[in-house]
Amino acid sequence: MAASRVMGIVNVTPDSFSDGGLYLDPGAAVGHGRRLAAEGADLLDVGGESTRPGAAAVDAASELERIAPVVAALAGDVGGPGVSIDTSKAAVAAAALDAGAVWVNDVTALRGDPELAALCAERGCEVVLMHMLGSPRTMQDDPRYDDVVDDVRAFLAERIEAAVAAGVDERRILVDPGIGFGKTVDHNLELLRRLGELRELGRPIVVGASRKRFLGAITGREVDRRGGGTAAANVLALAAGADVFRVHDVAETRAALDAAEVILGRADWRAAVERWPAG
Repeated sequence: MAASRVMGIVNVTPDSFSDGGLYLDPGAAVGHGRRLAAEGADLLDVGGESTRPGAAAVDAASELERIAPVVAALAGDVGGPGVSIDTSKAAVAAAALDAGAVWVNDVTALRGDPELAALCAERGCEVVLMHMLGSPRTMQDDPRYDDVVDDVRAFLAERIEAAVAAGVDERRILVDPGIGFGKTVDHNLELLRRLGELRELGRPIVVGASRKRFLGAITGREVDRRGGGTAAANVLALAAGADVFRVHDVAETRAALDAAEVILGRADWRAAVERWPAG
């Protein structure tokens, strides 16, 4: 069995950078999540607010209206993947956890809502702490670092400490360097090249490079044709020590990671074969 986990993206938004509007209808979103599950997703990350560069904020009521039926349906699928809620709002996270979600994926690393850390501590859910400069509206306004890897590592170390001080079990914390969130192309490349340095934090690493703009800059391809670049980024991140991969294209990612884990000697190819669907 592969050690890496694939988190399939379910954007219930009108304006996400890659698939905005495609799954705004709850039925379409649920169907999409179930397709990702069939393709091998270990987790489904449901979000009702776009965090693309320049995205406008969404109030909690609107976000809840978008995600509530989707989380309830996907979390209710017996034997299905675990459901993660992609939010920085305690009210939204609480409703999703009540509906069966088991992860909270917060792009603000528990800074956006002062009540979210306590909620996560109380519920005992997994928590993803991500690095981002500013907000989605401002994060790409000339981002600068002394050393991007050192700065991101220091930020994440501080956020782990703050989460634990708020009562979150450290064993439930994962970290995400925030590829594309307040980073230039060079910043993203440096983070991926030196991703192994984040292992010093002692927590599993989540990578979300799927279809992002820096891959378009490298390959010259439009957003829906960046699967090859995404696979390359994820395989190299796996080799450097990443654990969870947040992606749009689950089947392709699972195949790439399975092959890479066998080549790296981390998995037996016979075990990978056993997971192939019949036919």
